[in-house]
Amino acid sequence: MARLDGRTALVTGGASGIGRQTALRLASEGANVVVADVQDDPGAEVATEIEKNGGRALFVHLDVTDEAAWQQAVAQVEKAYGGLDVLVNNAGLGHADTLEETSLELYEKVVAVTQTSVFLGTKAAAELLKASPAASVVNISSIFGASGGFGTSPAYHAAKGAVRTLTKNIAVQWAPLGIRVNSVHPGFIETPMMGETDQSPYVATTPLGRVGRPEEVAAAIVFLAGDDASFITGAELFVDGGYIAR
Repeated sequence: MARLDGRTALVTGGASGIGRQTALRLASEGANVVVADVQDDPGAEVATEIEKNGGRALFVHLDVTDEAAWQQAVAQVEKAYGGLDVLVNNAGLGHADTLEETSLELYEKVVAVTQTSVFLGTKAAAELLKASPAASVVNISSIFGASGGFGTSPAYHAAKGAVRTLTKNIAVQWAPLGIRVNSVHPGFIETPMMGETDQSPYVATTPLGRVGRPEEVAAAIVFLAGDDASFITGAELFVDGGYIAR
């Protein structure tokens, strides 16, 4: 029996990178998977791949910064599967500018996609999660949510740091309800957002001497989503090759 048989999971940013691999891994563990993204064709392809492999999946177009869109997406999930057990808030937007180079427009956009989306999504899904006997929320933060990184991308750092703390706040509130809320903090991972990853300083600052694979982050997410992590909430799981340990 797969670890997530009979459960339904929604993954934002599910069309590519960590989100895509998480959707595929959740499906392999028996979950019904809702792939949510603004990238329609790649997102639909992920859902199709899951179904070709014998799983159940649905693609939902979702702008994670839009409260009304979240409400519509949750309604679609309930109609299709009757409930929601796992929410993976993975959508994010990066940038490489310094503080002086970062415009207010860019700052607010990065925060909206990376941070505000977690608030909107968790709030929109609250009632369905409360109705689940084994609900779990996994928020994707970053090593840059817990460190100053290279001194660039201030909006990304601020947003991911907020995701880290918001996770703990909701975990405390929902613990009496049995809903677990945790954060995963990837390091340098081979994803479209990261771009070229076989160069310094990514490898040079990672003690394991390489960048990570999306599948490795997905494995951590699925662990937190399932019953093997039944006594874990409000926690931070770093999947970073040792970056934070330096």
